[in-house]
Amino acid sequence: MTPTTQRVDSGATLTIAEAAEKLGLTTHTLRYYERDGLLLDAVDRATSGHRRYGARDLEWITLVTRLRSTGMPIREIRAYTELCRAGEGNEPRRLELLRAHRERVLAQLAEVTDHLGAITRKIDIYENRIGWPER
Repeated sequence: MTPTTQRVDSGATLTIAEAAEKLGLTTHTLRYYERDGLLLDAVDRATSGHRRYGARDLEWITLVTRLRSTGMPIREIRAYTELCRAGEGNEPRRLELLRAHRERVLAQLAEVTDHLGAITRKIDIYENRIGWPER
């Protein structure tokens, strides 16, 4: 699933169900991210003990989801998260992680683009054989 980029008012908070819906995830995924150390900060809790997600939480979870969707391993997301949690002074390491991931994504994109080209060429062959009109 692709995360949405909808914003939450900076002071507003959402329940886990509301956050999951807004992000296009499941509550199970949000709990997993929290349990596996992938969230930047501890999720706030209401007096009832229920999780309350703020705008910063949603922005971070969106980033985590995008990193996962593009194939970044959990261990690398966790390392990146830990570097961000540690604060200033480790930006070169963060940059190194993100640049390496970008290179992997670009390689995957090039491969998929090549595959798509082959599929398109095959479609063109069949359309020409049966005389179908152009797209």
